[in-house]
Amino acid sequence: MRLAWATLLLITASGVAAEAPLRFAITDSWAMPMVQIEHDQPTQGILHDMLLSLATQVGRPAEFHVLARGRVQSAMARGDVDVRCYAAQSWLPNLSGDYLWSTPLLFQRDLLVSTQNLPAQVQPSSLPSQPIGTVLGYIYPSLQPLFDSGQLHRDDARSQEQVLQKLLAGRYHYAVSNQWTLDWFNQTLMPDQQLHSVAVLQEQNVGCYVRNDPKLPVQLILRTLLQMKMSGEIDEIIKLYTGTIEPTKATQITQTVRSLAPVPATPSAP
Repeated sequence: MRLAWATLLLITASGVAAEAPLRFAITDSWAMPMVQIEHDQPTQGILHDMLLSLATQVGRPAEFHVLARGRVQSAMARGDVDVRCYAAQSWLPNLSGDYLWSTPLLFQRDLLVSTQNLPAQVQPSSLPSQPIGTVLGYIYPSLQPLFDSGQLHRDDARSQEQVLQKLLAGRYHYAVSNQWTLDWFNQTLMPDQQLHSVAVLQEQNVGCYVRNDPKLPVQLILRTLLQMKMSGEIDEIIKLYTGTIEPTKATQITQTVRSLAPVPATPSAP
């Protein structure tokens, strides 16, 4: 009898140990408070905490793959990673039907940033020819016509933090940053050194998408993300790093989703 129980425990333990990890794409251009990368691995930040919690609730170990932004989609297509977050469908208009999107989870506000606290909002179309600090591989729809015409010129840096560092050093007069990264960066500066938002360029909901692979618990992943948003868990993670939760389009959508009857979670197939 003892032998039978021991055999059963070994089989159960080996089954748990063999559970495949949930592999997440981490873009190396992200900066705090989204993610901090040390020794090629994320160690903290909104996305790190959110994805680690997702994997735990799904019942799989988390595995993070830090990639250049231009390599993320090819890694998804090859099946090297399973989930990509902080993305919008408008950024990937030609994405095939081999992926399923989550509900909107986060909200990105892109700003035109300057070292000068200007009294009025800047109109990018009125700026004279000059370089603008941008992140390599990022798309800026509102500025693209000005880049195409040659009125403005991209000055790419590897990460969002590097863009702001170059702005602070005087490499250009304006740069693009998301709201959270700007606020985090300013925390490290004296009040008279801080950078200032001079225009809102774009506001957009972002979420996650998952490879539609039968080996993955795709619906469980999407339901878990929805539950994390509806329960307020994601907003609490945001508040932990930013100190606030401002009304966003993503939370407005969540309020609508709350009225829907929840779908009971089912365990993933062994």
